[in-house]
Amino acid sequence: MRMKVHHLIASAAALLIGVGAMSQAALANKANDTLIYASDSEPENVSPYHNNLREGVIIARHVFDNLIYRDPKTGKYQPQLATKWTWVDPQTLDLTIRKGVTFHNGDPLTADDVVFTLNYAVSPDAKVVTKQNVDWIKSAEKVGDDQVRIHLVGPFPAAIEYLAGPVPIYPEKYFKKVGLDGFAKAPIGSGPYKVTAVTPGKGVTMEKYAGYWKGSPLGEPSIGKLVFRVIPDAETRMAELMTGGVDWIWRVPVDQAAQLKSAPNVSVLSAETMRVGFLQFDSLGRSQGSVPFKDARVRQAVAYAIDRKAMIDNLVGGGSRIMNSACFIDQFGCTDKGVPTYSYDPAKAKKLLAEAGYANGFTTDMVAYREREYAEAVIGYLAAVGIKVNLNYLKYAAMRTLIREGKAPIAFQTWGSFSVADASAFTGVYFKGSADDMTHDAEVGKVLAEADTAVDTDKRLSLYQQALKTIAEKSYLFPLFSYPANYAFTSDLSFSAEPDELPRFYAAHWK
Repeated sequence: MRMKVHHLIASAAALLIGVGAMSQAALANKANDTLIYASDSEPENVSPYHNNLREGVIIARHVFDNLIYRDPKTGKYQPQLATKWTWVDPQTLDLTIRKGVTFHNGDPLTADDVVFTLNYAVSPDAKVVTKQNVDWIKSAEKVGDDQVRIHLVGPFPAAIEYLAGPVPIYPEKYFKKVGLDGFAKAPIGSGPYKVTAVTPGKGVTMEKYAGYWKGSPLGEPSIGKLVFRVIPDAETRMAELMTGGVDWIWRVPVDQAAQLKSAPNVSVLSAETMRVGFLQFDSLGRSQGSVPFKDARVRQAVAYAIDRKAMIDNLVGGGSRIMNSACFIDQFGCTDKGVPTYSYDPAKAKKLLAEAGYANGFTTDMVAYREREYAEAVIGYLAAVGIKVNLNYLKYAAMRTLIREGKAPIAFQTWGSFSVADASAFTGVYFKGSADDMTHDAEVGKVLAEADTAVDTDKRLSLYQQALKTIAEKSYLFPLFSYPANYAFTSDLSFSAEPDELPRFYAAHWK
């Protein structure tokens, strides 16, 4: 791989030199005030409530506004579409909606749009992909010209954090006119950029919204146009960056990132993110080849069989950390204190398999959707203790469908929690009975439901610890490590990264 990377960089550098003024052409996107960024995946729907892929989250943060804004550096909440908010009681939240904001089609944003969005998101007809993001909302009502009251299903201390994240506001009249299909083709928001084209399989183009409201905590964007391109192949993305076809890429493998540092006109940045890689098991035995995973000893054997430190040192890099709990360690409520940990011990893994009746191992399947080399490393470790795994490598939406239909014995997943800094955004997604829950442990779900709604902070922390301990003891879900993000971009771009894995292009600018 290193020789291949060296060759690619050398070839691209030669191309830049060989055409004389190619360095200027490589920066043509600066001249056109158009930032082209590329990634390996595309959301199945650009409507934020109808996809949970990171690429969709990024688009949403540029095209839509939230009611509340959380400063990524200080963690403090600031007014966005809501100028103020007040807790009437633990289950009732009042908000004052900002006046003078318009959607990209010129319609004014009002309290009616907020009420519509929240009620739509919790309606069965909406079919929101990640219900966890909104299922704490019972209903919303307009109680004044610019006043909205949110009724909660029960106390939910993390409500403000969610309103600052995966709960954007839609235009009621436009959405009702075009429906979800029309909205997916031509979404309208009130954010700093407006969508000008959605091309399935290709990407999304956006341009700065001239009517964006003054005083937004996001600031006034500097770059005129954004173009998101879908380029599945990593080497093609890198070649495009080197020759000026794109300005920004990420998920650059650690060895390629190291080599790119010597490339002309390219900057490289590495940073840990909230994303966690993990293995999820069909402990219910629903899928073909999953019967062994009904036994906790088999799931524990898998955990002991994998050398996570070696994976970090040799594959992941970039400040990645081993995770021991089913959440990101810096989220509120996430802890590994008192939580069982699994060190690399293949002998113990074999012993547990023998005790479970699988001394000669068994064959099963694994689904995965990104970082294929990580999944293949896991498969290698499992083969060493006698578990033969066939990899089914898919697009995310297809993988998610198999999991939800009970057709995946093991799933190699990642989750970035929608950048929500609360354990409820991770643990509850997989253990509170949703379609993504492969365990359906009623006791764990009950404890998490109580933790999510506990108003007392100490009680909330204690309940999360209890649930996380049980999940680890039974090895329902085996956390691997936090994901770093290796970014590479044209040196003419001023770009900084935050741990929430949200590249803020609206805050970037040309040098």
